[in-house]
Amino acid sequence: RRNHRELCAWQSAIALVESVYSQTLSFPREEQFGLTISYGGLQFPSANISEGFARNGSKELLHFLGIASGSLSELDTLVELAGRLGYILEPEKLQGQVDEVSGLVMGLAVSIRRRV
Repeated sequence: RRNHRELCAWQSAIALVESVYSQTLSFPREEQFGLTISYGGLQFPSANISEGFARNGSKELLHFLGIASGSLSELDTLVELAGRLGYILEPEKLQGQVDEVSGLVMGLAVSIRRRV
């Protein structure tokens, strides 16, 4: 049986989660219940990918890949806002990771649709 850890999309998504956590550690204390909660409460794409992979069949996996795509769009907006507020010094690096994971998730979805 294949494992979700073998998927490039999951591997890149988990690296993105690590980056987000390291970036939010430096957020100001007054943002503890603002952007940081939004970041932390975000259903990270890696979790969506692994959950969908464990479900029964391609349709469910596609559903969870769609949720992962939505989470990535939300994360992109939060990174943009954090950059504009000066909480992240180089938001383009984090946005580059978001774009990379988005492309991998979309590519995986396209590949699965071709097989269904």
